[in-house]
Order: sequence, then structure tokens, then C-alpha cells
Amino acid sequence: MTKYRKGEIVKGCISGIEKYGAFVTLDEYYSGLIHISEISEGFVDNINNFVNIGDTIYAKVLEVDDDNFKVKLSIKNIDYKDNKHKGKIKESKNGFKPLEEMLPTWIEEKEKEIKSN
Repeated sequence: MTKYRKGEIVKGCISGIEKYGAFVTLDEYYSGLIHISEISEGFVDNINNFVNIGDTIYAKVLEVDDDNFKVKLSIKNIDYKDNKHKGKIKESKNGFKPLEEMLPTWIEEKEKEIKSN
């Protein structure tokens, strides 16, 4: 039974970088290689401009070798960065004012809850 299929988008972690590509750990058995030609449509001078060791990324499966637990991968033309939880928290124009206003109410509610238990 094949664990990965051609065309599938998989999640992995960059485990190594060489001049010719980036190695990706997919799970405890499978690992993959993103060849430098599969990094970008444009010229890639430095793979570290795209990925770094330890990055969690998404990649497209190009080929699977189940006998050796190897996968050829590509990050061309896909949103490969796992940016869902990254980024700065935007400060509201009110700052901490809503918290300051609500804090006495929350304290009062919690005190009532504690007394009723």
C-alpha cells in the first residue's frame, strides 16, 4: 500500500540543505528531496532564500519510491510556507481600553461563581 501519491500535497520539515536541493522529513519512515529545479520557476541562487532547516513546509509529490521510502517533491507554484499561525498581532486602535473596561465585570462574575460553589 502506497502512503503517498503523485500530485498530493504533503506536510514535512526541512531536515537538510545542500547546493542541489533541500531534504524533507515527512514521517518516521519517508523522506524526500526538493531538487533545486523544483524550488522556483525563477533562478535559485541560494536555497536558504526559500527554506531553512527546521521549517515546516508543504510540498507536492512528484514521484514515490515505496521500496526505499523516498519521495521526490516540489514547492514550485504552491503556497509552501506554513504561515497560518505566524505574523504579528495587530493592535486595535483602542489598545487595552476594552480590557480595562471589562475587567471589573469579569472579576465580579468570577467572585459570584466562586461563592455559589
